Amino acid sequence: MTKHSIIAAAFLLTTPLFAAPQAKPDHLATVLAQMDAASARFKSAQADLTQDTYERVVKDTTTDKGSLYFERKGTSTEMGLRLDPPTTRFVDFKNGVVRVFDPGPNTITEIRSAQAATYLAIAFGGSGKDLAKTWDITDKGTEQLDGISVEHLDLVSKDPTVRQNFSHIEIWVDPTRAISIKQIIFFPGGNTKTSHYTHIRYNEKVNTAPYAIKTNKETKIDRR
Repeated sequence: MTKHSIIAAAFLLTTPLFAAPQAKPDHLATVLAQMDAASARFKSAQADLTQDTYERVVKDTTTDKGSLYFERKGTSTEMGLRLDPPTTRFVDFKNGVVRVFDPGPNTITEIRSAQAATYLAIAFGGSGKDLAKTWDITDKGTEQLDGISVEHLDLVSKDPTVRQNFSHIEIWVDPTRAISIKQIIFFPGGNTKTSHYTHIRYNEKVNTAPYAIKTNKETKIDRR
């Protein structure tokens, strides 16, 4: 798995009730402006996570569950993610470094990449300005998801090296809080990874202890 694939899968670990017509460009500008305002107010978010990974070759879907948090620290954002058994995996992002910890083999994959902030912006707390800087955006309209009014956006990376790893990402974002409720990553060959966030706690104090990566002298580190 490539560096970009690992980062995307780590971060972007319910079907809309109805389909909306594609929105007009001026509406997209309004949505991005809402996200800018919400990003300025963003302090933290916590949510439960359901992640479905579909492999087209074997026509099989694997479902993982867990939780995650995002917390603004000054001008940067930190993230922690935990997948529950039987998968059991921890991911964190701090100081520009992504770490993926698999306690089974007791290994950490450590990645330093400028792309990490790009994926953070898709999830929780990102501004519309940052989104438009990195992605070509198609607004598919306003929909209802989990009783929330969301904007369905299709994102294609402006970076050709990123497009080699996945063709596009669809997100269902609540622009009033700059929070994605659902995301689908489309990989080459027809594979997809769908992340759905529920029980969202917005701008509340975060207990980071359950997300702590605990290592020992036997832990192997793979730096990429």
